[in-house]
Amino acid sequence: MTDTAMMEPVQEVLNKLRPFLLRDGGDCELVDIEEGVVKLRLLGACGTCPSSTITLKAGIERALLEEVPGVVEVEQVF
Repeated sequence: MTDTAMMEPVQEVLNKLRPFLLRDGGDCELVDIEEGVVKLRLLGACGTCPSSTITLKAGIERALLEEVPGVVEVEQVF
């Protein structure tokens, strides 16, 4: 079941991070949120970058854990 109450705050954080992704030729798309697990699809250069796991975990996940109550993890979906 999608956590609809978390969609807007998660999207706000992603919008803050988006310029950094775009600068490197990438982007991300919010696919779903289930039981605090945010599911993202990495796009453009981010989808094929060898550092995408670091971007996802150290960058995006850390920001979401700090700023959005209830987020427990970020997963990449393809």
